[in-house]
Amino acid sequence: MINTKRARLRNLGEVEQIVMDYVWTHGPSSSEECREALASARPMKDSTIRTVLRRLEEKGYLTHEIQGRTFIYKAADARQNVAVRAVKNIIDRFCGGSAEQLVLGMVDNAVLDRKQLQRLARKIEEKTFAEKKVAESQISEGEIAGKGSSRSKEGKR
Repeated sequence: MINTKRARLRNLGEVEQIVMDYVWTHGPSSSEECREALASARPMKDSTIRTVLRRLEEKGYLTHEIQGRTFIYKAADARQNVAVRAVKNIIDRFCGGSAEQLVLGMVDNAVLDRKQLQRLARKIEEKTFAEKKVAESQISEGEIAGKGSSRSKEGKR
């Protein structure tokens, strides 16, 4: 049996977040590329950026490959997927597992405006429609497969 549940990612510190933002935006990078790119906003020594990258890998945010003698770090998962898991964790911890409670709280506290709610409603409607179409096509394929097998039986008689 394969365990498909992902480990809960530990929180990111300020510098770790800056480094992850860079990797998510620019893709696989060496420690030197990260350090140079972030130097104007967040100057770091070579040993500091290597430590940050190693900690991000230990926390499950990064993986690395070795090219020659250089570690090339890449995001272990897309930014959106990490965000979804973080929100899921918040929903579980603070809203008793109810995404509806979270969204209602966001509406009550004016975190979401009318346009955002309309986009959410459209997205839900599109997903529901797409799921319905998939279900209908699976039923149709099943009926066709069923008819085909009965025809082949009749042809053999």
